[in-house]
Amino acid sequence: MNITVNTIAPTQAVVHVEGRLDAETADAFKFKTKEIAGTGAKYLTVDIGKLTFIDSSGLSAIISALKLLRQSGGSLNLACVGPQANTALRLTMLDKVLTKFDTVDEATKNLNP
Repeated sequence: MNITVNTIAPTQAVVHVEGRLDAETADAFKFKTKEIAGTGAKYLTVDIGKLTFIDSSGLSAIISALKLLRQSGGSLNLACVGPQANTALRLTMLDKVLTKFDTVDEATKNLNP
């Protein structure tokens, strides 16, 4: 898994995730999102357009990030959700909890810092 971060405002960032977000990589994702939140970012868009696979551990890591951000009054949304990730979200009913957008631009505009 590869994670890159683009800060677009003092309290808002985009996290681009490539590869697999699974049991092997979920802790690294959690660490990175905690690190980003520690810099003052409260609003994250997670771009999963280049994610090749996500499992329940990966979904759990995203939910952990959402909970962390909500504690500081922030939020998280998803951008560029592919078919496999969409299926995983739907099957776990997390599509009711996590807001999805087709593009990063749409997603960032819909978070209100």
